[in-house]
Amino acid sequence: MSESSSKSVSCFSVAVVFLGFALFLLVVKYAYLPHRAPAPHTVAPEQLPADQAWKATAQDRKNYLAELHKKEEAQVAAYAWVDQAKGVVQLPINRAMELTLQDIQAAQSVRQIRDLPTSNTRF
Repeated sequence: MSESSSKSVSCFSVAVVFLGFALFLLVVKYAYLPHRAPAPHTVAPEQLPADQAWKATAQDRKNYLAELHKKEEAQVAAYAWVDQAKGVVQLPINRAMELTLQDIQAAQSVRQIRDLPTSNTRF
């Protein structure tokens, strides 16, 4: 009799463990894993929101990337205010490099003048 009762207890224990594990997986799936929208390339372009429509096809992605590069090139080559109240401006990258080079050269010339021996120095 003790053999059959231990066998039924062990089957019951295994079933409870499996149910507990299944419950744990359900909680993880619904509480912790993000709820993601379907990938844009798997949905018809008409059904995508306007801000996601460019991801629908390879050609749309190429067109979007080309437009983005044009905007970036225009931004890199233009003067603009970043914060007019603070006097912060956006310079074309070439002009910014020229100004940086001038600052470095000015600092080097000051350093060279400072390191010159004075007439009071005895050798």
